Amino acid sequence: MEMHQVRYFLAVARVLNFTRAAEECNVAQPSLTRAIKQLEAELGGDLFRRERPAAQLTELGQRMHPLLQQCYDAASGARALASSFKSGEVGALRIALTHSIDLALLIPYLDQIKRQFNRLEFRFLRGNSHEVGEFLKKGEAELGIAAEIDADWNRLDSWPLFTESFDLVVNRQHPLADRDGIGFEDLRNEQLLSRKYCEHAVRLNDSLREQGINVDRSHEISSERDLISLLEADIGFAVMPHTATIPPTLQRATVDGLDARRTVHLYGVAGRQRTAVASAVMRMLRGADWQQFLGRSA
Repeated sequence: MEMHQVRYFLAVARVLNFTRAAEECNVAQPSLTRAIKQLEAELGGDLFRRERPAAQLTELGQRMHPLLQQCYDAASGARALASSFKSGEVGALRIALTHSIDLALLIPYLDQIKRQFNRLEFRFLRGNSHEVGEFLKKGEAELGIAAEIDADWNRLDSWPLFTESFDLVVNRQHPLADRDGIGFEDLRNEQLLSRKYCEHAVRLNDSLREQGINVDRSHEISSERDLISLLEADIGFAVMPHTATIPPTLQRATVDGLDARRTVHLYGVAGRQRTAVASAVMRMLRGADWQQFLGRSA
């Protein structure tokens, strides 16, 4: 079935006249008639009773009309959407982030990029470091942001964006919130809220264990939202990246001797063509003044 056959059928069904339909479709009547006969042969029956002065839809034609109209509308919509993407009127951004990356990092750049497109569609995917790598590998995401990706795949390109430290985070009512200097000995009687979804969770816990912190009796947390709720309830302390967004009810602090840092990377797939939106976002992120952002996060 060819789309021009469907278009000719719909034209005849609308005006009930082969000559007028041919004029509307800007085609010679014999060509239109031949195309409809080919469509009838494929569908196995007549679609029109060819009467004068007007043609009439047969029973088969009446039943096929809504289906062929739907088919034509869908094809027209697909062509219009493809044309909009090509012209830059519509853009789509598919980006994967690990659970430990705060979406607030992207908000200033998303605000800039949406001004460049009349319609912009976002799709954000979340996962652990291995899942983010799989999203990229399968083409479900064009870009990825993570401290590191657990993927043994040589087609991954990566660009470091910034390096940040980790802070102690407690409830503002916690006794440690007002302390100028906090040492590891101050944490030995406190209970850790362990961010198991963070790529650096194992290394952080090992570092704390070496300093005498009993991480084996920590609370294991699987999402940032749950972590914030427990901190607001003053149930333990957390060690969080400097760029992690926290509410006013919580307090950041520095632990003397805690040398924990991570580098956040932008990932893409080498050799794979990117959309205009993904390319623009990549340029923005790679050219951003992240030190200024880190300063505002302090």
